[in-house]
Amino acid sequence: MNSWAGRTASDIAAAVRAKEVTPREVVAEHLARIERLDGRIESFRKVRAQAALAEADEVASRAELAGLPLAGVPVAVKDNLAVRGEAHRDGTLATPDAPAAEDHVTVARLRAAGAVVVGLTNVPELCVFGTTEGVYGTARNPWDPSRTAGGSSGGSAAAVAAGLVPIALGNDGMGSLRIPAANCGLVTLKPGHGVVPAGIGNGDWFGMSENGPLATTVEDLRLMYGVLAGTGPAPAQEPPRRRIAAAVRSPLAGVGVSEPYATAVRQAAGLLARAGHRVQRAEPPYPLSLGLTALRHWTAGTAVDAEGLDPARLARRTRVHAAVGRRFVRSVRAGGSRESLRARLEPFFAEHDVLLTPALARRSPAAGPWHERGWLRNVLVNTAYSPFTPPWNLTGWPAMSVPFGTLPSGAPCAVQLAGRPGTEEALLDLAEELERLQPWRRTAPTQDGNG
Repeated sequence: MNSWAGRTASDIAAAVRAKEVTPREVVAEHLARIERLDGRIESFRKVRAQAALAEADEVASRAELAGLPLAGVPVAVKDNLAVRGEAHRDGTLATPDAPAAEDHVTVARLRAAGAVVVGLTNVPELCVFGTTEGVYGTARNPWDPSRTAGGSSGGSAAAVAAGLVPIALGNDGMGSLRIPAANCGLVTLKPGHGVVPAGIGNGDWFGMSENGPLATTVEDLRLMYGVLAGTGPAPAQEPPRRRIAAAVRSPLAGVGVSEPYATAVRQAAGLLARAGHRVQRAEPPYPLSLGLTALRHWTAGTAVDAEGLDPARLARRTRVHAAVGRRFVRSVRAGGSRESLRARLEPFFAEHDVLLTPALARRSPAAGPWHERGWLRNVLVNTAYSPFTPPWNLTGWPAMSVPFGTLPSGAPCAVQLAGRPGTEEALLDLAEELERLQPWRRTAPTQDGNG
């Protein structure tokens, strides 16, 4: 390959450590690709071209270069996390346009590992919805630019899928990593509560939001996850035989699942069974009230994040979402419904090590000005296409999105893996096994034929 743009983070870091390429050369090639391609994808709100080149030179001069796990790797950061010297706008005009004095702890860990922040990525306003559009642009799926990249880490996912960066930082409060990863053919991990530092917005949506990596390969995901968690990269293990439950029923009553996503689960289950795992069809005992519980927590989180912001500078759908949520803040903060859900699901996970489900229920909505449309329409569209993600934010347990198969349009399909607290490495091992059994194309095709 002629360019370092489009290569994996692991490949880039190894080459930089071996001094086969300089961090400046790597970053410059990615910046050129961003300039060439991002006009139609709109993944970035802010590209830090000159600052990133200067930081690349700083990485090259570090005495410990040969030991940096992410030496010279360009990374994108979701625009609700602080990057020193840059404003983080959270997708809205209502936030201050003032530079952050310090990096968020996850950004600081990436930089300490040798990564170079090339830009901040687009999000929906206050990171509320599963589509990414607003005053700073509309993040599109590089596999099909007529569709949304998803949200709320949509800009980060689009940037990785288009090969603009090899890895990106996002976060997930109701599926905000897994939704865009599933749309864009990426692998991601929402860690369990407390594994990676959160510090997202005003209270992490009552502890439901977690920071996590987006990548094109499980190797890169594992590498970045180790940096974010502060544990260092754990070696891949030959997965022991797991007890896997395969489920295709939507957790939310009344929401159907389209055939491509149900087929992906059945095919993935078949591959894992032939690999020696004990796989059986088993549906978790989701309560009928789960949809209402999710809505209360989703809106209440937004109500807290909107406190102190000028309502006149917020989109109408955001104002309504926050207004609905204000009546639930006290009960949500008490945490009783989340504890009840965990207690209901624990016996199921005593019988099964991992739950395999569709990542989404149907393909992503068309890209467009969803921020100008009504609140109820947004809620119904989001719920209809992403019912599988909220349970694992409510429980605080780890969950992954893993590419598997394709949709009729040729865009990626995906499955979800979920597990008990502390099973992040087990999920990564299973994802890596699926990657070996059915390799997926790492980046979307681009108009320049390179990617």
